Amino acid sequence: MFSMPHVPVKAFIRTLVYPCSMREERPWGSFTVLDEGQNYKVKRIEVLAGKRLSYQKHSSRSEHWMIVAGRAKVTLDGRETIIVPGGTIDVPIGAAHRIENVDPELLVFIEIQRGAYLGEDDIQRLQDDYGRLTESAL
Repeated sequence: MFSMPHVPVKAFIRTLVYPCSMREERPWGSFTVLDEGQNYKVKRIEVLAGKRLSYQKHSSRSEHWMIVAGRAKVTLDGRETIIVPGGTIDVPIGAAHRIENVDPELLVFIEIQRGAYLGEDDIQRLQDDYGRLTESAL
């Protein structure tokens, strides 16, 4: 039998499920990179109750979102839509978009990015609740 140092069960299970993952905290919640390869990246994104991401655009990637827990208000080029678990939405390259958690519980969605460049710096923030506007948007 082998012994393990004391590790919380949830944290241990997360390392088994996402062995090569990268988790990053943000003011609105967090994201975990589940997989990435040439021209694609898959993330699990958690948005805290009442929080929302920047209203933003990307110049090099499109995104496909599937809601898996909670209820999301999605703004896509100025049009608002409520999306429930199982619902999806496509965000084309260059489209202004935002997602917001409108429930008291955690919002969880899966994001699939496709494009020539998938870096976190491919963001033009048009509006941001946390003071992180892109210079060109000022």
